[in-house]
Amino acid sequence: MPRPFDLVIFDWDGTVVDSTAMIARSIQRAAADLGLAIPSLERASHVIGLGLQDALAAAVPDLTVDRIDQFSARYRHHYFAVEPEITLFVGVRELLVALAESGVQLAVATGKSRRGLDRAFASTGLGMFFSASRCADETHPKPHPAMLLELVGELAVPAQRTVMIGDTTHDLEMARSAGMASIGVTYGAHPRAQLEALAPLALAASVGELWPWLLRAS
Repeated sequence: MPRPFDLVIFDWDGTVVDSTAMIARSIQRAAADLGLAIPSLERASHVIGLGLQDALAAAVPDLTVDRIDQFSARYRHHYFAVEPEITLFVGVRELLVALAESGVQLAVATGKSRRGLDRAFASTGLGMFFSASRCADETHPKPHPAMLLELVGELAVPAQRTVMIGDTTHDLEMARSAGMASIGVTYGAHPRAQLEALAPLALAASVGELWPWLLRAS
């Protein structure tokens, strides 16, 4: 059976690294610092992957425009304090090695800033595996398809030969709008039922379950 994809695009937070809870708690702590209504963990987790403005509007509705910079500073304070504790999901490095050795191109489409992704690449040592990446502060944020369309254009791979892997409905909606397949991972931010409703090619409960979908040899 031929290899199903020539390009695999990964989300980062909640898909490659186990950061969902830390991001959500940092949002909660920033809201508390400013005396704002503290969102539930579920609500704070749901906005992960969106651009900053959209994420804050959804997670903390009473945050006014004039306090966004202040909120962002408090969020970064709390997030930076725990960032060194963020770990890869089990099996991620091995999967990336296997994909690279098979000749598949790899990319990242993330709601992180460019500075944030560069820090993550450096701390995990995974940057070497990815041919290209797009961040929320470089183009339209998720679920707009711009990130994916720009990546397939840069790497000269048709959307039909590309798959997006992510843990949120934002990732799967982005892929659908870009005309490409998606695989949802259920170990991240959004519950299985929400991902399933967007009809991904597959749902994976672990990194190990991604292997047969991505590494079928010719």
